[in-house]
Amino acid sequence: MLVDSLRSLSIEDEAIFSQLIQRYQLTREEADALLKKDRRGIDMENRPIRILYEGGSGEIVEKKSRFIATIEKIETEEDALAFIARMKKQYWDARHNCYAFVAGKNHELQRCSDDGEPNGTAGRPMLDVLLREDIHNLAVVVTRYFGGTLLGTGGLVRAYQKAVQEGLKNSIVIEKMQGRFLTVDTDYNSIGKIQYILAQQGIAILESAYTEKVEVKVVVPLEKLESLKESITEGTNGTARFQPGEEAAFAVIEGEIKIL
Repeated sequence: MLVDSLRSLSIEDEAIFSQLIQRYQLTREEADALLKKDRRGIDMENRPIRILYEGGSGEIVEKKSRFIATIEKIETEEDALAFIARMKKQYWDARHNCYAFVAGKNHELQRCSDDGEPNGTAGRPMLDVLLREDIHNLAVVVTRYFGGTLLGTGGLVRAYQKAVQEGLKNSIVIEKMQGRFLTVDTDYNSIGKIQYILAQQGIAILESAYTEKVEVKVVVPLEKLESLKESITEGTNGTARFQPGEEAAFAVIEGEIKIL
């Protein structure tokens, strides 16, 4: 039973377990296997997380009612409340401005509001979309202009969720990773092998310098750092030298490395 398995986990693990099952539609055994893998080799504090890079908006129409979703990045509850107030001022003539927001690495902060819609038909369904997508630190306001036809409980839930999904579709969501800058010094005979190893592991070169030696600078996910150094050392017969730099958060956006 799932409950029996959860009893052996910490509070943080329970949250991770729930997110894995919800987001990836895993079985208990598959989620448990992933958690065990994380405990063996991955620092969960540094695992990649999905964040909003650029907010957006989207609109749907259901039986002449307009549902306008506006999505914005936040860091704190104060950010979210300021955004919600701004949306309510912008759409002052709308019947409803329902909202949901999440913040924190494990979604510790969660809030939602139906703003006058029947209880549980707007805010919570909107929040469920954010949690299911496992996106961190964002807020969404769905503005409804009533079209004269009642949608019913199920119709409202579907409409508000569909509006949030439309807003997300028009936003940019990225995977934020924690890494470390690494400079690799080598000779001209070994640079080809290093480039091959980096390409194999999906690590892009940020900078290159060709003098009496070759120097390449990369940013490496923390969980890959040691294995990458081992592969390069082996591939160059120990001729490569490493200069570790600072840690940095980064993401791959449209094929390019962006330092966050």
